[in-house]
Amino acid sequence: MKLYIASSWRNAHYPAVVEALRAAGFDVYDFRNPGEGKPAFKWEYVSERWLEWSPEEYRDNLEHPKSVAQFANDLEAMEQCDACVLVLPCGRSAHAEAGWFAGKGRKTVVLIPEKQVPELMYKLFDGVACNIDEVIELLNK
Repeated sequence: MKLYIASSWRNAHYPAVVEALRAAGFDVYDFRNPGEGKPAFKWEYVSERWLEWSPEEYRDNLEHPKSVAQFANDLEAMEQCDACVLVLPCGRSAHAEAGWFAGKGRKTVVLIPEKQVPELMYKLFDGVACNIDEVIELLNK
C-alpha cells in the first residue's frame, strides 16, 4: 500500500511517522523529501515576504510558477497513493489533502499523537489513531 502523509513542516512527529510506516512495509510518499529530482516546497521559495501577503497577493501567488509546479507534484503523488495518514498538528493544506482522499473513497486515517483541540468532523475519515501501532492496524483493516 502506498501512503500519502499529510502534515506540516512544523510537525515534530512527522519524520518518526514516515520512518515507522516504512519499517512496517508501507511505501510512503514524503513531501519533505519527494525524490526523483523534485524539490520540496516552502512558501519562502516564492517570496521572502510571504507572511505579509494581502489576500490578493495570496491568490496571485498560487499562480506563481513554483506554486503551480509544486501543486502538480503533490497532486501527482496523491493520485498515486492508496491511502492518507493525516498527522496532527497540521494546517489547512494537510486537511484539504485528507479531504481529497476521503472524497475519492480512499482510506484516510487521522493520527493524534499529542493533546489537540477536539474536532468532530474527523468522523468523516476511516479512523482516528493515537499512536503508530493503531495507524498500522487501521490501514491493514
